[in-house]
Amino acid sequence: MSGAGAPQMEVDGRGLTVEIVASQWHTDVMDGLVAGAVRAAQASGARYRVTRVAGAFELTVVAERLARKGADAIVALGVVVQGETPHFEYVCQSVTLGLTEVARQHAVPVGFGVLTVDDVQQALDRAGLEGSKEDKGAEAVEAALSTALTLASIA
Repeated sequence: MSGAGAPQMEVDGRGLTVEIVASQWHTDVMDGLVAGAVRAAQASGARYRVTRVAGAFELTVVAERLARKGADAIVALGVVVQGETPHFEYVCQSVTLGLTEVARQHAVPVGFGVLTVDDVQQALDRAGLEGSKEDKGAEAVEAALSTALTLASIA
């Protein structure tokens, strides 16, 4: 969900637990993403837990463990900033594919709040901070909880 056309979601997450997994790189951005995710979880009435990991690459293994433990919904938050080497592409691809695989294998929604940006300013614009254009942390929680409710309705 991004920018213009993004849905306005009000999710009733009562009775659900959302596991928020957040990397530690780019502290200002991450603090904003986590705060937005927590606000959205609280507004929905869902229980939540925040688990911090070293970087974006580590999000997948923790998401996998949480899925195996029966999480209702998982939200992965991170920031990967384009650099001068191909490292950006490798990390972005592995995190995206890894989180997709967790969701698919376990049929658990994984909200994708991993910012893949050209520069730090683009991340700040999406971090849900005062003056940000978007709040990707909140959007990821809303999407994951909404999907959890959809899955429950077709079970």
